Amino acid sequence: MNKISTVRLERYRLSHLKQLTAFTLPDEQEPFTALPSTVLPEEAEGRHPIVIVNEGAPVGFFILHTSERVKEYTEHPRALLLTAFSIDYKQQGKGFAKLAMQQIPAFVAQELPGYDEVVLAVNHKNLPAQQLYQKVGFHDTGRRKMGAIGEQYIYSFSFRGHH
Repeated sequence: MNKISTVRLERYRLSHLKQLTAFTLPDEQEPFTALPSTVLPEEAEGRHPIVIVNEGAPVGFFILHTSERVKEYTEHPRALLLTAFSIDYKQQGKGFAKLAMQQIPAFVAQELPGYDEVVLAVNHKNLPAQQLYQKVGFHDTGRRKMGAIGEQYIYSFSFRGHH
């Protein structure tokens, strides 16, 4: 069966909550991201929680921001900031992160039209994440930001003209 057909991005709904709060991460990944259970209670303007769903069940999660916070990462006025990206530990190693990332341009075009770039911060020590982001089309902007646990690289993925 073709995996691509079973992985979807969906806006967060309350029906996802129970499974999302059961997500776990291995110790070595925890410093680099936030589990859905820690970020979901926080509802705010310009914050769009997105669930990565495989065969109807949540396997991953991230947040797209359209708020002022984006300006800390880029000057591009039509950029979104991606944070809190995680794949549930039980679902890791199945290619879901890559499949989800590849669907972002189409998802954004449909759900948040007018945006044509995604930026994110990745910790300098988080090599698996850097490799994943580069594989799906992100590039290192050369910008740096200090995070809670050290230097972060600012990556960008522009999909202008990808529609």
